[in-house]
Amino acid sequence: MLFAAGFGTRMGALTRNRPKPLIPVAGRALLDHTRDLVAAAGITRVVVNAHYLADQIVDHLAGTPVLISRESPDILDTGGGLRQALPLLGPGPVFTANTDVLWQGANPFESLRRAWRPDEMDALLLCVPPQNALGHDGGGDFLLGADGRLSRGAGLVYGGVQIIRTEGLEAIADSAFSLNLLWNEIAASGRLFGLCHDGLWCDVGHPGGIALGDSMLGGGDV
Repeated sequence: MLFAAGFGTRMGALTRNRPKPLIPVAGRALLDHTRDLVAAAGITRVVVNAHYLADQIVDHLAGTPVLISRESPDILDTGGGLRQALPLLGPGPVFTANTDVLWQGANPFESLRRAWRPDEMDALLLCVPPQNALGHDGGGDFLLGADGRLSRGAGLVYGGVQIIRTEGLEAIADSAFSLNLLWNEIAASGRLFGLCHDGLWCDVGHPGGIALGDSMLGGGDV
């Protein structure tokens, strides 16, 4: 599940007439950078949600096997958006990915797949040490315990890619809600785990991230 429905308000004028996932960085749309990683990991069932300027997302993906989950009339946030897309995704745990970030190093989807232990995990989040998080202007999101479990705290930055079981979504009453609600439930049961990415990561949710992403992927100074 690739999240592409948001308004991209931090991008200012850049998203006035274009959805953030279609902003080009290093010669390709942000959405396509993520799709490249998905394809390299051998993932064949891919769903993209769309709300803001949704027709542009649909047109961009025309002729590809990607399935579209249109959110209308209201945007559903990450949790509500994932729940709406479940009929397209099928049963079982799913990958989810934000599309306004860029990765250098190991393929994030392959890293998570190798580390996934379904007998003890309900969610496995790929996180980034703050010193490797380019363009990130906030604090950390999670603390990583010695046993691999995550708890809330100003430690690692959530990188925006995870594997998660979706059964808990049905118990949430709101139609639009963040996946933070499901993470809280999973953490309370001791089944929220994290993994550290071994390379650089760039937040391209704001204009300054574009040049950083260009440099990171192009091998220049960052």
